Amino acid sequence: MTGSGPIGLLGGTFDPIHLAHLRLAQEAREACGLAQVRFIPSASPPHRANPGVSAAHRLRMVELAVADNPRFIADDRELLRSTPSYTIDTVATLRRDLGPNRPLCVIVGADAFALFDTWKDWRHLLDAAHVIVATRPGSTTLPAGADLRHQMLQRRTTDATALDSRPGGLLFELQITAMDVSASRIREDLAAGREPRYLLPDSLLGYIASNHLYRSPDAG
Repeated sequence: MTGSGPIGLLGGTFDPIHLAHLRLAQEAREACGLAQVRFIPSASPPHRANPGVSAAHRLRMVELAVADNPRFIADDRELLRSTPSYTIDTVATLRRDLGPNRPLCVIVGADAFALFDTWKDWRHLLDAAHVIVATRPGSTTLPAGADLRHQMLQRRTTDATALDSRPGGLLFELQITAMDVSASRIREDLAAGREPRYLLPDSLLGYIASNHLYRSPDAG
């Protein structure tokens, strides 16, 4: 533990983790006064196909990517479960570890939040943790579902310090630096034999190469 303050939770397949993930976490940590950000690789994501690279490799890449930042933590709790990686279950395990009063902040992109009402027990999740919605400059957060829009308006705060005043229940919109980096682009580059330098941390380049990750079967 790195002291008092909210804990940020950034989940994803991290297939692989890249610089946009890390920059998002850094901007959320600074803007919202987060004591730490936990990167939580999902084993079996409910809303997308399972990753092609093993959980062990994806976790190790996260560990390498965050190793030089004491505020960033690789958290393997979803990889240890045999059930789908539902965020509400992850928050429940963190509550058991950290206690009922520690503020938890689920960090999501605006696109993911637009479908938040398809998540398991989403209303309970909005009570159990805060939500930090990352938006790009010039974009707006506009969920499709009327109930989710209502919840968003009821819970929205523009005061980031309010996130430390209660365990959960608030929504904070954070404009982040736009970075045109995606895991799918990196996988395509690697499969085609192109160098992904400057799209992900240098610490991952040797690991990916030595373990022959994301290479096309036809690559030499």
